[in-house]
Amino acid sequence: MDADELRAAATAAIETLASYVEQSVAGSGPALARPAPADVVASLDLRRLLRDGGLDAGSFGPWLERYLGDGTRLHHPGELAHQVGVPDVGSAIADVVHGVGNQPMSIYEMGAAAAAVERAVLDWMVEKVGWEPESAGGVLTHGGSLANLTALLAARAKAAPDAWAGGVPADLAILAPPSAHYSIERAAGILGLGAGAIVPLEADALERIRVDRLPDALARTRAAGRTPIALVAAACATGTGLHDDVRGIGAFCAEHGIWLHVDAAHGAAALLSERLRGMLDGIELADSVVWDAHKMLRTSALCAAVLVRRRGELPAAFSQHASYLDFDNPLGLDAIDRQVECTKSELGLKLFLNLAFRGERGLAAYVEEQYAKALRLWQLLRERPGFDVPYRPESNILCFRYGPPGAAQAAIREELLAAGEFHLSSAEIAGERHLRVTVMAPATGEDTFARLLDAIEEAAAQPAAARALAAS
Repeated sequence: MDADELRAAATAAIETLASYVEQSVAGSGPALARPAPADVVASLDLRRLLRDGGLDAGSFGPWLERYLGDGTRLHHPGELAHQVGVPDVGSAIADVVHGVGNQPMSIYEMGAAAAAVERAVLDWMVEKVGWEPESAGGVLTHGGSLANLTALLAARAKAAPDAWAGGVPADLAILAPPSAHYSIERAAGILGLGAGAIVPLEADALERIRVDRLPDALARTRAAGRTPIALVAAACATGTGLHDDVRGIGAFCAEHGIWLHVDAAHGAAALLSERLRGMLDGIELADSVVWDAHKMLRTSALCAAVLVRRRGELPAAFSQHASYLDFDNPLGLDAIDRQVECTKSELGLKLFLNLAFRGERGLAAYVEEQYAKALRLWQLLRERPGFDVPYRPESNILCFRYGPPGAAQAAIREELLAAGEFHLSSAEIAGERHLRVTVMAPATGEDTFARLLDAIEEAAAQPAAARALAAS
């Protein structure tokens, strides 16, 4: 790497990116772009550049501007679709540092500072959950899906210690509600249990686990000749943003010796707030917790934590040795015995620098602000004729419907996406399609919501949406 070329290219990149953030925060232009792939290939001159190269510091800025224009603007006030972190300065700078230094710190000697930062970040997260760092532990990994898989590997190792070498017994099961994140079923397949090993837990009309029906679920599991390796609860659920009764579920699991896994990928950030942490009451009863920094801690993708109440239960999930890797580092900071990855990015630096720049209180204020905005949207929806909102939000995720029940919500969403100012997702609750908002961008405000509701009414009047509403 030529230092002068790096300096010139980085300067061009930072100037372009800073302008991009300024325009996005101001709501200039659309929240998202959805050009045809062929148009992107042509606009970015991808085929020629792949073949011949030729980008330099002078041409890179304009190319990067076109690239950014063909994507989703997470800092835009109208970007309300998905649980993707709106990166802050610390996280962004960490990605630059990693891009240059490239410390693949699964083993300590490949990135001592990165490994130490990860350990410090994990100790901080463990304390927030309510555990002691001396006995609890964890690892950072590339995403919540991999984190859920890793936690369930640990649960499997406890229930079936010989599974790594001898294969998976046919009688294992996972207890989970139908609303559990799709990665739980995917993990069951990867683990060799199969999707059929998931025993569905009964849930209420808003898809929260019914604690009073857990004894029946356990009886059904045992009657089928299966042994539960884990029960999966949500704090909060991906679709609705609502929380399971973790304390009640935790008491049931403790009584019956069942590993409790809490998927708190989104909602664990509320632990930073004295006002909001009650939403996760009982999380300290969990055996494992997943917490994604790349959702509500303003960290760029990816940075997810797998946290376990008993530190030794993660290495027990990976009974393996390789002569070319030192699994017995006397400094104790190798991570490779606790994770799926061999090479891993220096993930902890992203979250650490966000905390170092903003402080714990700064991130807590961000979480509180987004939760408060969702509550304000709920109030506006209840006041506006024609809208139906099925619950009071418990996070910054809210589902609602315009018009009568039916298929019209998908048509309304498509009209909004075509217009470009607002990017919403959708989800089903009890089989009924709803529009879904996740308030992530600091730039989103009450004026954004007023324009959004106007835009939904206008979208519903367009021919395709109007036909869908009429058919509902």
